[in-house]
Amino acid sequence: MVDDFWGERDWKALQAEMKRVFPDREPVELSIDHPVFHCYYDIREKPQVPKLAQALRSQSKGMTWQREDTKEAHYRGLVDDRGRLMAIFCHNTDLGDGWEREGESEYYFREFSLKRAYPMGINIVVYALTQ
Repeated sequence: MVDDFWGERDWKALQAEMKRVFPDREPVELSIDHPVFHCYYDIREKPQVPKLAQALRSQSKGMTWQREDTKEAHYRGLVDDRGRLMAIFCHNTDLGDGWEREGESEYYFREFSLKRAYPMGINIVVYALTQ
């Protein structure tokens, strides 16, 4: 799992490095119908978890992204020959902040940890352990 990288520049850098590891694989965008979004919690939209400072600003502005090229959260994966997910890339989101910064703001905890970061993280772990 790769998390907390934002924007097209970071995506292209990750793609280049992953090509070195899996030269014959291309990442695919995971649709919201993919089992990783439904294996424990039923997640209906791809969660975007901002860093804490951006989240606090989002209370009034509703913006969870950092720049224009980071508005949409992407969940992409590498699959094996049998279609099984080998790696997941959580792009334009920071699930990790939702797990580690939840104690710093009640708002952040309620809106981003409980509703987005925890469910997605749990789904990723359950999916990895059961598939």
